[in-house]
Amino acid sequence: MTHVSTRFVSLLLLMTLLTVEVADAQRNTRWQQEIAYTMDIKVDAEAHQYTGTQEVIYTNNSPDVITKVYYHLFFNAFQPGSMMDVRSLTIADPDRRIRDRISKLQPDEIGYLQATSLTQDGQPVEYTEEGTILVVELAEPIQPGQSTTLEMEMEAQVPLQVRRSGRDNAEGVEFSMSQWYPKVAAYDEDGWHPNPYIGREFYAPFGTFDVTIHIDPEYVVSATAVLQNPEEVGYGYTTAVGETPDMSAPSTNGELRRWHFMSENIHDFMWAADPDYIHTTAQVPGGPLLRFFYQQDVVAENADADRQAELTANWEQLPELTVQGFEYANKHFGLYPYPEYMIVQGGDGGMEYIMGTLITGNRSLQSLVGVTVHEFMHSWYHGALGINESYYSWMDEGFTSYATDEIVEALFGGRTLSGYQGYIALANTGREEVMTTHADHYTINITYRIAAYSKGAVFLGQAKYMLGEEVFDRAMLRFFEEWKFKHPRGKDLLRIFEHEGDMILDWYYEYFVETTKNVDYAIAAVSPATQTTTEGSTTPAPQTEVTLERLGDFPMPLEVQVTDLNGQVWTFYIPLRLMRGEKTPNPEQAEGWMVQEDWPWVEPSYTFSVPVPTDEIVSITIDESMLLADVDRSNNTWEPSKE
Repeated sequence: MTHVSTRFVSLLLLMTLLTVEVADAQRNTRWQQEIAYTMDIKVDAEAHQYTGTQEVIYTNNSPDVITKVYYHLFFNAFQPGSMMDVRSLTIADPDRRIRDRISKLQPDEIGYLQATSLTQDGQPVEYTEEGTILVVELAEPIQPGQSTTLEMEMEAQVPLQVRRSGRDNAEGVEFSMSQWYPKVAAYDEDGWHPNPYIGREFYAPFGTFDVTIHIDPEYVVSATAVLQNPEEVGYGYTTAVGETPDMSAPSTNGELRRWHFMSENIHDFMWAADPDYIHTTAQVPGGPLLRFFYQQDVVAENADADRQAELTANWEQLPELTVQGFEYANKHFGLYPYPEYMIVQGGDGGMEYIMGTLITGNRSLQSLVGVTVHEFMHSWYHGALGINESYYSWMDEGFTSYATDEIVEALFGGRTLSGYQGYIALANTGREEVMTTHADHYTINITYRIAAYSKGAVFLGQAKYMLGEEVFDRAMLRFFEEWKFKHPRGKDLLRIFEHEGDMILDWYYEYFVETTKNVDYAIAAVSPATQTTTEGSTTPAPQTEVTLERLGDFPMPLEVQVTDLNGQVWTFYIPLRLMRGEKTPNPEQAEGWMVQEDWPWVEPSYTFSVPVPTDEIVSITIDESMLLADVDRSNNTWEPSKE
């Protein structure tokens, strides 16, 4: 045997510990690129076109030398033959809002966004337009720690509104201007992300925006940034919160009106404009100023007077309910970090942008509130955290959906488990795809939608089930505070769950995110337990044995509720040995909480004893909370035979 010195072993152990500490430090101080946009555009509203300039100061905080830069040119997707058009024409279940609409656009209805000149630090650069991506060969590489300035002249045409962006939406809003500017693609530790736009998700570096828009003076403009010249603009921007909006505006003597917006720590910029917008405000106590832009007189085309009055009343009630929603979100998910938030009628349904949303307005009150809550919650996950929606759509859409359900339940009562219903329905079809799939590359739309919105929400629901409500809430707040403005990934949240819950959860992430294995447990048998007397005879004991079976491939800890004839409820908690820890019960669960031996995941069945005679048991149920995503709940409850 080779002799190894104690000193060498100690040194090796020290080096290992230092490596782990350095890795943790790097994970929490992950480098990210930095960008500053300055844009000035002139809008020809009648032609639905605009020209302008863009300056980008790009700072390379990576350890790599950057020789190319990629821009997104999203409006180029709205042309017959584009990748978005072909994808919609060939996928088995096309988005109902797109279908064949792009293929039928006429020359004055298509969108385009083109660079007409581009320089780097004053030197011309070579660039190639490839659909929705502009590939730029830099004149000089950007060294680590250095910055460069890219200056562009551009021209564009706003497409007829098909998906998210565009002109003349179905409710008569003229300009819904999202994904409208040349946007520098994200570069992170995995390299560049110049994904062609086919209508799904977005990812970009944080930075600052200084945007000036020149447009005909009758247009009211809203943008996801703070207006810098309210006195020059008018249109309700100088009206105090709670007062009737003054929608007048200073004269421009026939010239275009200038709207100047600025914001920082954001990674996108949306604006909207319409001559018929009314602009109202509401203040969140200790939070942002909310701005609402909607068409008071034309909320619904061809609506009768009663319907018109109903829709207008819904928009008038929306501000107070939105304030309440923000208060709930600030308390449970972290403090909203921006000074304002805009709720703007426009687009084709509901779509998130940092500091604002475009939503359609012809809705019932609860639907209007629901879509508003969903979109503003994106400002936590897509917005402030900057989650990569393309690779982690289940985090952005799923966590937003989870929070939406929580807030809507707080506002309107009832309980919503829509995420569970959608996920379980898909899981039972056998057509599920793993959540590590890039958002653009799911085989069909429905599998993407359920993986992102439903299964992503279930990820959090089951985490609450395992951690307990108090620990879960603390972990979600810590996640937001530690990772805002840093583009976190799934395992960054997992580490926080582990630290706050004092348990190991890597197996949970592996099973739920990286596979399509399902949870399925059953109550296999309930019978009187027996005990051996000193005389050797057996008599029924005043207790019961319960045998559970694991039918699915996905192991989970279990909570089994037993209710007796007197209404007494016990919860038998069975930890999973993989967890290396236990859940702290919620206060309402503490009485009757009975911790059992760990269940080794390789064992297909598990038996435990209940200190109640079988004939005095009213019911036995696996997970009364419904937070365990068991794909077949038909065998999760046992009740005595009534024969």
